[in-house]
Amino acid sequence: MRTSELAGQAGVHPETLRYYERRGLLAEPPRSPGGYRDYPDAAVELLRFIKRAQELGFTLDEVEELLHLNQGGPEGCHAARALAEARKADLEARIADLQRMRDSLTDLIATCELPRADRSCPLLAAIDNQSPQHSTGADR
Repeated sequence: MRTSELAGQAGVHPETLRYYERRGLLAEPPRSPGGYRDYPDAAVELLRFIKRAQELGFTLDEVEELLHLNQGGPEGCHAARALAEARKADLEARIADLQRMRDSLTDLIATCELPRADRSCPLLAAIDNQSPQHSTGADR
C-alpha cells in the first residue's frame, strides 16, 4: 500500500512514516515500478503498536526496545514488564508534581476570594519582585 493509504489507516501523518523509517522503527518498503513506496499490510499493525505504546507514555527509544522484545521469548516479557514499571513510576511522579501544582493554584485562587484588603497574592508579589521597577502594589 502507498504512503498516504498506510498513514490514513494507521492514523498518522505521512511524514511520520518517513521519520519512523529513519529511526529504524519501520523498515523502508520496496518501491513500486512507478517509484512509490509499497508498504506491506503488516505495517498498519506495527504503526498501531507504536501509537499505543506512545499513548501509554513510552518514548520512541522505549518503543524500539519493546519492538525488539516483542520478537523474543519469556525473557522479553520480563524486560517489557521492567520498562512498564519504570514508565509507571515516572508517570506517578509526574502526577504527584501536577497535583502539587494544582493544589498551589487552588490556594492562590482562594486568596482572590478574600476581601480586597485581606488579599495577598504571592504570585503577583513574586513577579513584581522580579521586575526592574518595583511598584507599591497599591494599584492592584
